[in-house]
Amino acid sequence: MDPVPPAHPLRRTPIQQRSADRLARILDACAELLDESGYENLSTRSVALRAGVPIGSVYRFFGNKRAMAIALAHRNLDRYADGIEQRLADLPDTDWRPVVDAVLDEYLVMKRSVPGFALVDFGVPAPPSEGPASDPNHLVAVRLTELLGAHLALTPDATLERAVLVAVEATDALIQLAFRNDPAGDPDIVAETRAMMQAYLARVLD
Repeated sequence: MDPVPPAHPLRRTPIQQRSADRLARILDACAELLDESGYENLSTRSVALRAGVPIGSVYRFFGNKRAMAIALAHRNLDRYADGIEQRLADLPDTDWRPVVDAVLDEYLVMKRSVPGFALVDFGVPAPPSEGPASDPNHLVAVRLTELLGAHLALTPDATLERAVLVAVEATDALIQLAFRNDPAGDPDIVAETRAMMQAYLARVLD
C-alpha cells in the first residue's frame, strides 16, 4: 500500500514554464491511463512512458502514484471552480437557482469529457487518520460555499457550509447512480438530482 503523502501532493512546485508543461504532461498521462487500465494498474513508470519523460521527472514531483492521483484531483477541482466562475459571470446575482444549475451542469460536462474523471474526480478516498478536511467531497463543498457566497453576497456561515456539504454528498451519490445506469448519465436521474438540489438548498437560500 502506498504511504500517505503530505496534504500538498507535489514534492516540488514548478517555477519555469518548461517544468509546468512537463507536470501537465505527466498529469495528462495519468488521467489517460486511469481510463485505460484503472488505478490498480497505474504506475509511475507507465505514466513516465506515456508522458514521454524520464522516470526521474515523475519522482521529482511525486513520491508515488497516490500523490500523482491526488494532484490530478486537485487540478480537476481547480478547473471545476474555474468553469463555474465562467458560468456565473453570465448569471445575475439575484436568483440562486440558475447558480445551482450551473454547479451541476459544469460537473456533468467534466464527468462526460475529462479523462480519468470517472476514477479520480476531485480526490482519492482519504484514510480515516487524515480527518474530514481531506475528504474530497468536503474539499468540493468548501470551494462551492466560497463561490456561492461571493456570487450571491452571502456570508459563508456554518449553516450554509453544512447545507452545501450535504447537497454535495447527496448529488455525488445520485450522479454515480445516473452514470451506472447510462454511460452518458441517465437523464431522468439527472433531472431528479437537479430537483433534489433545488428543493433542499431552498431551505437556506430562499
